[in-house]
Amino acid sequence: MSNSSSITQFLLLAFADTRELQLLHFWLFLGIYLAAILANGLIISAVACDHHLHTPMYFFLLNLSLLDLGSISTTVPKAMANSLWDTRAISYAGCAAQVFLFAFLISAEYFLLTVMAYDRYVAICKPLHYGTLLGSRACVHMAAAAWGSGFLNAVLHTANTFSLPFCRGNAVDQFFCEIPQILKLSCSDAYLREVGVLVVSVCFGFGCFVFIVLSYGQIFRAVLRIPSEQGQHKAFSTCLPHLAVVSLFISTVMFAYLKPPSISSPSLDLLVAVLYSVVPPALNPLIYSMRNREIKDALRKLITG
Repeated sequence: MSNSSSITQFLLLAFADTRELQLLHFWLFLGIYLAAILANGLIISAVACDHHLHTPMYFFLLNLSLLDLGSISTTVPKAMANSLWDTRAISYAGCAAQVFLFAFLISAEYFLLTVMAYDRYVAICKPLHYGTLLGSRACVHMAAAAWGSGFLNAVLHTANTFSLPFCRGNAVDQFFCEIPQILKLSCSDAYLREVGVLVVSVCFGFGCFVFIVLSYGQIFRAVLRIPSEQGQHKAFSTCLPHLAVVSLFISTVMFAYLKPPSISSPSLDLLVAVLYSVVPPALNPLIYSMRNREIKDALRKLITG
């Protein structure tokens, strides 16, 4: 294949060679996918239906659940279909759409987690100004900025990636179309342009990471100054779920993209990709609902009618 125009499809990495293991993978992913849909759907319904949850924190949580639903729906259904039908193929257009949607949703989620850190910072460190700094209009603008930033980032990466000529085959060493794996198929010097785009994204990502760390540094200082132990516990209970979600997201993504080449292998890359693309959308609703009495009460009312 001399260039990208001759490629009509890509071949994704198979989870297993035997039919029994392929079906096992299908049922395992189906269970995780249905659990993620149910959990995130319940969070969305609870926040939308319970007026007690119409606050900035839960508005952002609703957006997070929407992004989680989108991201897991971008990768898992195609992987399940390939295992069920014993195939590895994905069309060129389907691969480009998968790259765009996954980059869009993952980027938007990271920007949204940064906004949620700011929400917790204002709630704990500047409670008297919370209503002013995080009014309904400000919350909508910040959520829109997160979604918009993710969209622009995805457009940039998708356009750069699929403008490259592919002449090293069409086998992608991942169970979904992942940008680093697709770049390996290019033999053009133009890949440096994509590396430049990645560097810019890393810089923005590092800036968000520093903002989150500084925000939680201020939060912990403020919480430790609260005189009552009950007040400290209440403040921590609103921050720890978000901190757990951020830690899970950042640690898995950083390990996936920044791990040394010396420890890289197809099986490890596959495992890490599952950890950062499949596990967080399924676990995030559980993390938020475990320590949150308001969410539990809203879910109980929703389920019992």
